[in-house]
Amino acid sequence: MPRGAAFLLAQLGAHAAGRFGERVGGLGLAPPDVGLLRMIATDPGRSQRSLAADLGVVPSRVVALIDNLERKGLVERRRSTEDRRNYELYVSEAGRAALAGVREVAAAHEDDLLAALDGAERARLAELLGRVAAQQGLTPGVHPGYRNLSKRAGRREE
Repeated sequence: MPRGAAFLLAQLGAHAAGRFGERVGGLGLAPPDVGLLRMIATDPGRSQRSLAADLGVVPSRVVALIDNLERKGLVERRRSTEDRRNYELYVSEAGRAALAGVREVAAAHEDDLLAALDGAERARLAELLGRVAAQQGLTPGVHPGYRNLSKRAGRREE
């Protein structure tokens, strides 16, 4: 059985992440910003605590990341009507516009990255990688890199 797939996944993952970071950097965003915006847009009104749970990080780390998005005008915190101690998170109008730009960048990024494959091969690759990710217990749609972000990461202006 041929070996080396794990290395190729790591090599391509690092390359893809670096290129994606460069591309969204042109929009004034960092990859963690993109993931958080997408998660909030998918579930408007979610709490910081639920976001932290989904990301597998402590709530204080999410607070710093959301602070950064709020300073950029991309996210709004609103007091919960059900529990005044909590805030609900919403993507602002500027955040929605940023996400539209991200969708364009992400589509171009995927097309560039997978240019060597035809449509059927791309679909098969996505299916196989999805199976591997599920077997490894990875949360769909959540990059495991959030667990490795420093506490200062949310304070950066990018």
